[in-house]
Amino acid sequence: MALPRLAGLLSPGPGPLARALSDGAARVVAVEDVNGPAFAEALRASGAELIVTFHFDGILSAETLALAPKGGINVHPSLLPRHRGPIPTFWAGLEGNGAHGVTVHRLVPRIDAGAVLAQRAVPLPPGTTVSAAARLLHEAAVPLAAEALARLATGDAEERPVEPLPYRPFPSRAALRDARRRGLRLVDAADIRAALRARL
Repeated sequence: MALPRLAGLLSPGPGPLARALSDGAARVVAVEDVNGPAFAEALRASGAELIVTFHFDGILSAETLALAPKGGINVHPSLLPRHRGPIPTFWAGLEGNGAHGVTVHRLVPRIDAGAVLAQRAVPLPPGTTVSAAARLLHEAAVPLAAEALARLATGDAEERPVEPLPYRPFPSRAALRDARRRGLRLVDAADIRAALRARL
């Protein structure tokens, strides 16, 4: 999650996303507090029916979610309820045994705890870094999210409640040492190049 932000510091100026949105087809709003009055006003003004987040690192309050008639959904790069939290690809890589996948789930005022709308296991090549795994899983999530959105639009979406498993935080030093012993790498040069291409 941090690499594109760091890449923006290394290579200032508008990135590919900012350039793609510069034609005015979509309104870009910088948000400091997703539950604050400025965001609430922007959301009301947009007329949005559904909030869609992609591996979002904040918690939207029930009041914020209620501003969109159809609530909200999130794309998370893990097979929820496993690997809730900010770096699921680290924990899935540490676990191994085909633990990677993507989930589209309902947003609720608790991290990665809403009902599952769609889910898919995604096999990754051996030696995939934690950062590359996140990129590959986000790419794999795009068609899955499109399917979920289509089902929500027609009213055919099935929501499977899940009992949240323990939250997986940022890894401790001990967990990082364990990952190093097992050959799980966080980033490599290709990840840095990808971050420079993906910066906002």
